[in-house]
Amino acid sequence: MTDKSKVFVYPKDVSAFGFDWGRLALTVAPEVNGATRFSGGVVDLPSGKGHTRHNHPGAEEIIFVISGHGEQMVEDEKGNPVVAKVGPGCTIYVPESRFHSTLNTGDGPMQLFVVYSPAGPELVLRELPDFRLIPAGGK
Repeated sequence: MTDKSKVFVYPKDVSAFGFDWGRLALTVAPEVNGATRFSGGVVDLPSGKGHTRHNHPGAEEIIFVISGHGEQMVEDEKGNPVVAKVGPGCTIYVPESRFHSTLNTGDGPMQLFVVYSPAGPELVLRELPDFRLIPAGGK
């Protein structure tokens, strides 16, 4: 249920999408607090894990590295993979519909904050075979 009064939200306070590669806790989204133009949340990737090449048709994405180190791939306009080492403080811009992937190459966890505009493409993740819904406060 949407609660438009939820303007201060911690990842532990919302249900999360769990996968074999990590988890996504949407802290701002139409279904969380009524956001209308974008959605976003915290992604946690264990060491050696990451999300494989995918895209979000019709949506742009911002990825901000909070902690940890990894390799980020974003394809250029011709579909060629461009890979860079990323760490805390790096902002990655993923143009509309562009394929991308992230891999945690560090010894510890990697945490990201992601933003999708417009909101919605992240909900397709519910269709992945390893998807599980983690209740708020759950591990």
